[in-house]
Amino acid sequence: MKYYNSLIKILRPTDILVIVFYSILTIINIVFWNKIDNALTHILLNVLLILSIITLAWFVNKTKIIVLQQIHFWYIVPLIFATFKELHFMVEPMRGVIYDDILIKADRLIFGFDPTVELFKIANPFLTELLQIVYATFFFLPIILGVDLMIRNKDRQFCYMTFIIVLGFFLSYIGYIIFPAIGPRFTLHDFDLTNIELPGIFLTNYLREIVNAGESIPAGTLNPAQVVQRDAFPSGHTQMTLLVMYLSFKFNSGTKYFFLINGSLLIFATVYLRYHYVVDLIGGTVFMIITLWGGLFLYNFIMKLQGKERFDYPK
Repeated sequence: MKYYNSLIKILRPTDILVIVFYSILTIINIVFWNKIDNALTHILLNVLLILSIITLAWFVNKTKIIVLQQIHFWYIVPLIFATFKELHFMVEPMRGVIYDDILIKADRLIFGFDPTVELFKIANPFLTELLQIVYATFFFLPIILGVDLMIRNKDRQFCYMTFIIVLGFFLSYIGYIIFPAIGPRFTLHDFDLTNIELPGIFLTNYLREIVNAGESIPAGTLNPAQVVQRDAFPSGHTQMTLLVMYLSFKFNSGTKYFFLINGSLLIFATVYLRYHYVVDLIGGTVFMIITLWGGLFLYNFIMKLQGKERFDYPK
C-alpha cells in the first residue's frame, strides 16, 4: 500500500488516465488474441509504454530536470496518434462490420436527404481550399491552447485541459470500437473521384493526401474502403474541436476567438469534405458533453486520491 500511494502521488492525472486506457487495450488484445494479428506486439508495446510513463514520472519527481518535465507534459501528443494507429489493427479484425447504413438512414430521417450530396451543389475550389486547410489544423488546436495556457502560467488549467483532451480522444476511440464506420466519401461518393469532384486551388490535394495517409490509406492504396480506419462515428473532429472551443472560453484564452471561427469552419468542413455524416457530428457533440461532465468528476477523484486540491472552473 505504501508503494501504491507513492506511485499515485508522482503520476499526473493524465498519466493515470493513459495507464488505465492502455491496460484496457491490453486486455482487449488478450481477449481477441485469435483475431488480432499483431496482438502480442500490441501487448508488449502497451506494457512498455506503461512502464515508461511510470519511470518518466519517477525521474521528473526526483530530479526536476526541465527537459524531462517538458517531455512529461507533451508525450501525449505523439501518444494520441500512436493509439489511433493501434486501433487500426484492432477494430476491423475484432468487429468485421461497419454501420454506415444506419448512419445514412439517420441523416435521411433527420434531413430527408444526404447532406454531403446536397453540399456538393455549393462546392467551389476556393471554398474547398479554405475548408481543407482549416480541417488540417485539427491536431494543432489542443497544442495551441496548451501553449497559450503554459505561457500565461496557468499550470492548473493546463493540466486539467490536457486530461480532458486525452479523455476525449480515448472516449472517441471507444466509440470507433463499438460503432465502426468509414464515412460518406466511401459510401455515398466515389472516393477515387474526390480530387476531381472537390478540387482546391494549391494545397487541397496535398493536405488531403496527408489526411488519407494518417487514416492508413496513402496514395496508391488498393481497395481503400477495406483498409481505412473505422473512425467516422462519433466525429472526433467535432468532439475535440468543441472541447477546445469550450475550454478556451472557460479559461479566457487569448486564442478563444480564433478557435471560435476556425472551429466552426472545421466542423462544417467535416461534412462538406465528405469525411462525416451529420449524425456523426451529433454523436461528437454528445461525446463532448460526456467528456466534460465525466472528466471533471474523474479528475477530481484522482486529485482526491493524491491528496491535492480539487479543480473548479474559474468564476
